[in-house]
Amino acid sequence: MGKICIFTGHRDLPRDTGPLRAALLRQITALSAGGFTDFLSGGAMGFDLLAAETVLELRPVLPRVRLLMILPCEGQDRAYPPVEKARYRSVLDQADLVRYTAHAYYNGCMLARDRVLAQAADFCLCYLTRSTGGTAYTVRQAALRDVPILNLAEECPAERNRHDPTKRISL
Repeated sequence: MGKICIFTGHRDLPRDTGPLRAALLRQITALSAGGFTDFLSGGAMGFDLLAAETVLELRPVLPRVRLLMILPCEGQDRAYPPVEKARYRSVLDQADLVRYTAHAYYNGCMLARDRVLAQAADFCLCYLTRSTGGTAYTVRQAALRDVPILNLAEECPAERNRHDPTKRISL
C-alpha cells in the first residue's frame, strides 16, 4: 500500500471552481509522483466531491491512484439537491472502495468519519477558510498527528480576494 492523502473542505466553494480544480490537479499529480496512491474523501458536497472527481479524472494518466470514499453513514446524500446527489452517486459508482463508519446517521457520525480520515492520513489536502466546523476539526486532528497539511484556499485567487492572504487560520 502506498501513502494516503485525505481531502477535507467546506461545502461552500467559490463560484468559479476552475482555479481550485487546477490546484487539485497539480497537487494530486505531485503527490502521486511522491508515492501517494490512496486518496480518501468523506463525500460531502463541495470540496470533498470536487476532490474525488479530480482523482477520477486523473486515473487514466495516473493508473496507480485509488479513490477511497470514507463515509459517515448510509444515506449521507438524502438531503442533497438532485444535481449533487447525482454527482455523489456517480463518484461512489467509480470509487475503488466505499466504506461507511456507521450504518445509520447519529449525532456525531460526521465527526467520527473525520477522525477516521485524520487517523489514516499521511498528508492532508484541504480547503479551509474558517476555524470552526468539520473541516477545521479534521485539520486539527491531522495536525495533532503531525500530518503535513496544504490548504488550497490559500493558493486560489478567489480566496485571496475574499480573505486577507497574510492572515492564517487559527486552529
